[in-house]
Amino acid sequence: MRRLGLEREIVDRQLYDQAVKRFAERQVALPTFAEIAEPWRAANRLREALAGVDPDAADPRNLYRVNWYNDASRKGFTDVPEHVVLPSELTGTPGRILVLLADRFPLVSCHKVLASYGCLAPRVVAGQFDPASQRAIWPSTGNYCRGGVAISRLMGCRGVAVLPAGMSRERFDWLARWVEDPSDIVRTPGTESNVKEIYDECNRLALDPENVVLNQFSEFGNHLVHYTATGRAVERVLEALSDTGQGGELAAFVSASGSAGTIAAGDYLKERHGSEIVAVEALECPTMLYNGFGEHNIQGIGDKHIPFIHNVMNTDVVTAISDRATDRLNILFNTGAGRRYLAERQAVPEQAVEALSSFGLSSICNMLAAVKYARHRRLGPDDVVVTVATDGAAMYASELERVAAKLYPNGVDEVVAGEIFGEHLAEVSGEHLRELDRRERDRIFNLGYYTWVEQQGVSVEEFEERREQRFWRETRTIVGDWDAMIQEFNERTGVLAAP
Repeated sequence: MRRLGLEREIVDRQLYDQAVKRFAERQVALPTFAEIAEPWRAANRLREALAGVDPDAADPRNLYRVNWYNDASRKGFTDVPEHVVLPSELTGTPGRILVLLADRFPLVSCHKVLASYGCLAPRVVAGQFDPASQRAIWPSTGNYCRGGVAISRLMGCRGVAVLPAGMSRERFDWLARWVEDPSDIVRTPGTESNVKEIYDECNRLALDPENVVLNQFSEFGNHLVHYTATGRAVERVLEALSDTGQGGELAAFVSASGSAGTIAAGDYLKERHGSEIVAVEALECPTMLYNGFGEHNIQGIGDKHIPFIHNVMNTDVVTAISDRATDRLNILFNTGAGRRYLAERQAVPEQAVEALSSFGLSSICNMLAAVKYARHRRLGPDDVVVTVATDGAAMYASELERVAAKLYPNGVDEVVAGEIFGEHLAEVSGEHLRELDRRERDRIFNLGYYTWVEQQGVSVEEFEERREQRFWRETRTIVGDWDAMIQEFNERTGVLAAP
């Protein structure tokens, strides 16, 4: 399991000692998974020291901001993760759609920095990565590689972004400012749907022993950090709503499958609340729904394969959203005419309209899927569906400009806004939604064979053991071991002992 990042002890003492030395020199301390899930566990002086640190600076102290408890300024902390409960005037369903806002995370303004930390930190403390000499390779369709490059900089090592050439301009602009060398941005053919091309490039890069590939689709740190931190963050919001008399029964956690990191929060919530897990994909590439393929523009959700860390056999519902809807709703949510229409013609409260700037393309996809599920289940005002706005609209300004110019060359006005609202919000239907029984789960699970066994060299035994929930329960026990290893590593660097 070494290549999957599931080590409970040090595997290379020399690499470990080199990492300790590097972190001591760079004054890098690592938060534990427990401190990420509940940041008040960290020493007060660590949090207080962040007051004067820019949340977008390459300062190792920002590792202690990699959690769900940053406020809107991203400089302070909140007691409850930032979120919005979308009103029925917007969603058209009495069921309550609760959305966590991930653009509060530091460095990249999206929650992929959480996944990146969850993958690299265990490798460092297990002696599987030398930050002084090796390069961290981050395969992604956009945000994970940005998070990986940022985490690499904070840990004093070199990160390499591998992503499709067709992703949004803003992603590449950000990477250009953060990488050590322009060659650390590796563009692969295609767009969002071309994940195999990313794998092929990573397999080539892995031939060099100085490159360590941290594949979010198979690296269990991605699953575990979201299970631990995102799951607990959702639970904390639900507790806070209940305390103020606004609580309800959790019906489901909804997430685009993507790399299958975020959806791990659904496993946490299902265990504790009995809620369902809803996996979402693009209708233009309905791999789980229809064994399909294709291309789309819902940037950040990945497709044409089943991630190795997706607990498919615990998933209850699969649904699909079209990029026709997400492209157009991006225009509705993030133009002046669109927002005026929502506020004046649909009476959407001002707070909800303002929150829409936190919704990028994949966030809109998640929201629409939550609405679709709520309507399918005929949920009422006492039912809650939770999802995540994975990143904000700022990462898609060029996409909005491109799509608006193509679809609405005469400009976006109230009539256009009304047409978009009517087609893509008022008329959300239950089409392209499938409830999964054992046979359907097995079908989707089996699709992963072609990627992981035939193409990526995973053994049949490693592949099959994930079919049983016992595997997932036992795997999650590693988090306690990792936290103990992180604490010992910090003691050896001496960074936390410094006044």
